[in-house]
Amino acid sequence: MEKIVVDTSIIIDGEITKMVESGSLSGCEIIIPVAVLDELQSQASQNKDYGFVGLEEIRKIRDLAQKNNITLRFEGERPTMDDIKLARHGRIDAIIKDIAKKNSATFYTADYVQALVAQAEGIKTSYSKPQVKVKDLEFEKYFDDQTMSIHLKEGTKPMAKRGKPGAFSLVELGDKALDKEYLEGITTELLESARVNQSGVIEISKSGALVVQFRDFRVVVTHRPFSGSYEITITHPLVKLSLEQYSISEKLMKRLSDSSEGILVAGAPGSGKSTFASSLADFYSGKGKIVKTFESPRDLQVNEKVTQYTLLDGSFENAADILLLVRPDYTIFDEVRRFHDFRVFSDLRLAGVGMVGVVHANAPLDAIQRFIGKVELGMIPHILDTVVFIKAGQISKVYELEFKVKVPTGMTEQDLARPVIEVRNFENHSLEYEIYTYGEENIVIPISKEARSGGIERLAESKIKDTLRRYDPDAEIEILSNNRVRVRVDKDSIPSLIGRGGSTINELEKSLGVHIDVEPRERSNGSGEWFEMSESGNNMVLEVSPENSGRNADVYIRGKHLISTRVGKRGRIIIAKRSNHGKKLVNAVMSKDDIRVAIQD
Repeated sequence: MEKIVVDTSIIIDGEITKMVESGSLSGCEIIIPVAVLDELQSQASQNKDYGFVGLEEIRKIRDLAQKNNITLRFEGERPTMDDIKLARHGRIDAIIKDIAKKNSATFYTADYVQALVAQAEGIKTSYSKPQVKVKDLEFEKYFDDQTMSIHLKEGTKPMAKRGKPGAFSLVELGDKALDKEYLEGITTELLESARVNQSGVIEISKSGALVVQFRDFRVVVTHRPFSGSYEITITHPLVKLSLEQYSISEKLMKRLSDSSEGILVAGAPGSGKSTFASSLADFYSGKGKIVKTFESPRDLQVNEKVTQYTLLDGSFENAADILLLVRPDYTIFDEVRRFHDFRVFSDLRLAGVGMVGVVHANAPLDAIQRFIGKVELGMIPHILDTVVFIKAGQISKVYELEFKVKVPTGMTEQDLARPVIEVRNFENHSLEYEIYTYGEENIVIPISKEARSGGIERLAESKIKDTLRRYDPDAEIEILSNNRVRVRVDKDSIPSLIGRGGSTINELEKSLGVHIDVEPRERSNGSGEWFEMSESGNNMVLEVSPENSGRNADVYIRGKHLISTRVGKRGRIIIAKRSNHGKKLVNAVMSKDDIRVAIQD
């Protein structure tokens, strides 16, 4: 009777079961080494999927053995503790091959390396290359070009998120509830395909949890004891954008290109943070920079020039030691979450590596606050210089950080001066937050426009406004900093304010001691709306179509904006006669001036 010794790989792949079912194996003796059984039992005890799959295959072989005149037996001693410790170095495989030698049996394996070793030792070997489905896998039928992720859970109908970041909906994909066996089949099919064609890698494998990066799909499988039921979540990026496809100002593009090396990309889950980080990686790579990534799992969609690193011996700290040896210009650190992640990010940045970190945050300031307590407060501006907040797939806000020694805003005594981190709006350089230490506490203070202006500053602001309003009485003046203002005037007033060759604006800047940014005042006149005017007690009433109730409206006199207000019930706009706007409106009526109402879309 022919004797056959099988190893773990060919059992898990189900090849032996297929041979027995097809009749190609019959009238023989199948020997399963006890070491194989112990290895599968160990994996199953840790709730790892391969263990359950292997034990189920052995059960099937036993059921089929009697029908096909096959003898099934177990042979060998249980592996010792030393054998288990050296399992990764081939000790268990050596035990299995020794059993094949002892019985003069044919060694059946689906592991190409083991087949080569056995043949080198002179053991009769049958290598079975597993026939695994690598295309049109079961889970792929749930995806289309609008599907961001699918959610398959035992006992429920399959669900999917469809749309785009910030504008998606959860939809049902079928009427039938899923069972555990179906979900286990998807997991097995996916794992086999990942192993055979080298298109996937197991990022995390723990008791009750499995994370696999399969092509550009991120697969998360959870089951008991970690989760109450079997569940598979698979996410898939819909688009891959270049940096130029984002609404990036020329100023921000210059910052990212030339000077920013401590960038934080923040946003809520599913907002498009990682997509933007991938775009940055490709942007820097295209500029001739050496770019690496830190990811777990490795799911950023980057070009071939970018090398993706993950945990080394379970730690990014170990990976950082290697990273410094390869001398990257930029490192994309995806998902900075744990305490040690922040420390690694900070150490690499202080070592001179350009860093782009991706963090979960509901507001741009929250991203900065996550560094407080993990690194010294005074070091934060040296680690971070730019915070980009992503919302619904687009850049929502950008902050820049500056480090100064000054009296915090709102305090007056000079002896209260201390190191202060200023958080400023990048586009207009306006101060929005201050972070400093007060006593033993770290303080984060929002800075209002009123708080920024002291008595002398308010006096200077009043003088600037009086000067500029000689050119346009309705000029809007915004103080950006101590030496910069923005003025918005009517388009017709811009030539007189600028002067020939810029002579007038230059004289104003010189006399006022500030730089003046001139912009047209953008108020849409809209289309003239039909209305009726009447008086009611102390009010002027402008009645428009009732269907405009609740909408915003602008009132103009001789083409100049008077007031923005909301249309009330029954289409009525009410303006008190005694108010400044009411007085102007009454005078316009008396003078028979042109009055228009524009309803905003």
